[in-house]
Amino acid sequence: MKFRHPLCFLLALILSATVLSVPAETGSKEARNHFPDAERIEEMPGKQPAMGAFSGDKLVGLVFETVDYAPIPAYSGKPVNMRIALNGSGEIVGGQLLEHEEPIVLTGIPEKKMDQFFNQYIGKSIHDRMRVGISSRKREGYDYVDAVSGATVTVVVMGDTIMRAARMAAVTHGLIEEDAVDLREPATVKPNTYSEAGWEELREQGAISRLHLTRGEVDDAFEGTEAADVDRAPEEARDDTFINLYATYLNTPNTGRNLLGKEHYQKLMERLDDGEHAIMLMADGRYSFKGTGFVRGGIFDRIQINQRDTSIQFRDSDLVRAPDFVLEDMPTISEKDIFIVRQQNRFDPAAPWELQLRVRRQYGALDSTFVNFTLDYEPVEAWFNIPDRKALSEESDQPLWVSVWQDRQVQIAVLGTGLGVLVFILLFQDWLAKRPRLLHPLRIGFLIYTVVFIGWYALAQLSVVNIFTFTNAVFTDFSWTTFLMDPMMFIMWSFVAATLLFWGRGVFCGWLCPFGAMQELINLAARKLKIPQFDVPFAVHERLWALKYLILLVLFGISLQSLGAAEQYSEVEPFKTAVTLHWQREWGYVLYAALLLVIGIFNHKFYCRYVCPLGAGLAIPARIRLFDWLKRHKECGSPCQICANECEIGAIHPDGRINPNECHYCLDCQVTYWNDQKCPPMIQKRKKREKMARTDADDSKNNRIPAVEVTS
Repeated sequence: MKFRHPLCFLLALILSATVLSVPAETGSKEARNHFPDAERIEEMPGKQPAMGAFSGDKLVGLVFETVDYAPIPAYSGKPVNMRIALNGSGEIVGGQLLEHEEPIVLTGIPEKKMDQFFNQYIGKSIHDRMRVGISSRKREGYDYVDAVSGATVTVVVMGDTIMRAARMAAVTHGLIEEDAVDLREPATVKPNTYSEAGWEELREQGAISRLHLTRGEVDDAFEGTEAADVDRAPEEARDDTFINLYATYLNTPNTGRNLLGKEHYQKLMERLDDGEHAIMLMADGRYSFKGTGFVRGGIFDRIQINQRDTSIQFRDSDLVRAPDFVLEDMPTISEKDIFIVRQQNRFDPAAPWELQLRVRRQYGALDSTFVNFTLDYEPVEAWFNIPDRKALSEESDQPLWVSVWQDRQVQIAVLGTGLGVLVFILLFQDWLAKRPRLLHPLRIGFLIYTVVFIGWYALAQLSVVNIFTFTNAVFTDFSWTTFLMDPMMFIMWSFVAATLLFWGRGVFCGWLCPFGAMQELINLAARKLKIPQFDVPFAVHERLWALKYLILLVLFGISLQSLGAAEQYSEVEPFKTAVTLHWQREWGYVLYAALLLVIGIFNHKFYCRYVCPLGAGLAIPARIRLFDWLKRHKECGSPCQICANECEIGAIHPDGRINPNECHYCLDCQVTYWNDQKCPPMIQKRKKREKMARTDADDSKNNRIPAVEVTS
């Protein structure tokens, strides 16, 4: 580009410098906000940008954007970008959602809910193993955060992005060494490690650690402080014991059973929940590790457990009185107590830990100072099952969808069972149609299952937007990963795709659509209450069918231009309001969805028949179905009109033909088909059978051989 005037060149140069400096200035401001005590803020060297907060030459914090470290595609195919502030120990101390193109979030999820989701990660560490949403089983060592209803894929990707980006940024800029990012699951205790051992033998094995402090050592530690002369030991008493402190981990049978005895050890283990651990402290000397100022509901302020970057303090509810010891070679112990490490601390019993003992001295009415002493504990690895450590690179390479499927095994099993029941119904529909007393309750029960489990719980309500998203992915950078991250939706779509080939559109619309099931159940209740029904004349009804196809074409055209715009206009579907978001929306959306359900009271599945673009989208590929399972008599439509008049969907033409594009596969017509008390052709067959049976009975009676009287 050539500039005709030097002033233009200067203006362009100033503008370019201003634009290029905005991100750096923004990052610098954010770093200053999160680390106000830092001596300086400067941009970190390297290809991946970040702002570093320094105290002297020590890096004490980072501020960065996730897109520079973990650009994981979300539902839209593009990453969600967030700013994260990370302190020197690898803890997330702040941040915000910056940019995304997620259509469902743009149109249906308030930004405050996305901010609330992000805020759940503040206070979490890069050492934590995080999971999003409801899990079939809470896996030990994992911390779970609440998902956002209706945006499952988006928030799962956001959660993974936050943790991966934080770990990579911390390692890239030297905030944390890669070896320190221990991503393995916590070790578990081997159950069969007991062998009888005494106190000295346990000490030699490393099961019990000791910290011995003399009065002189404590005095030396306070040298240079204002409490140096407080409670100072006389010269002849400097070698006297201040505290002789022991610490041990009790969950291992070899330690706990030998110290407490079999009965007390079993009672203690029964008291512990999954992921909880028992640590016993024993001491003798002039100093108490519990202290005298401890009150009910308070904290034991003299002791603290440290493991990696986690600090664990104990409250009164964590204290368990230790029973008498059973070992004979015990040293003198004047104080002993058991403390419970709770599950939320994510304690790893096979990793080294330390007990921090705090000694406080008061040198004024309100002034005091303290010194910390450390007891190191090295677990006996042979007593634990230790999972292999997972490197940071291995964690990054593992597909996210794998962990999502692992966490939702129960939901997947329940959905699979329900779909299996539906396959049974479809395959044995003739047998069930002959038994309406079994079929009708089974259908009502399945519709309730569809609304409650598939809809409100699993959030597996399919939408026309899913069709547009899939189509857009096929013509751009297609990847199965995005679709696999929501197992319930993936299974539902796979099942619907298969049933389209065998049975057509009706399996989804009549059995698996939560909003359709709502309408059907409401209309069924209305009919039971004898509320009048208003049916559209077939000539008008047949033309109204076309409306949903026109809506589909308009939405599809919009999606080619903008998927986000198509998502907005797809609010013609009430699914997001009534199912996915549990009616938690603005009043206009709620009024629209409720109005459709009210109309459904008087006109069976009005929305499904005339408005639903998803039903129209499924009807198009359903035209290539392989089989016609619905049976018809040659008399259907001419002269018999029973099925046509009774079809609540209006999918049967007056000439008796079933329109598979509109049929919801309720099987009511098949019940009538096999009913020899209602269907004229079946009535004729029944009467013919009965007549033949009477004729056979009469012939048998007439041809009976008369009895012969025998006389002597």
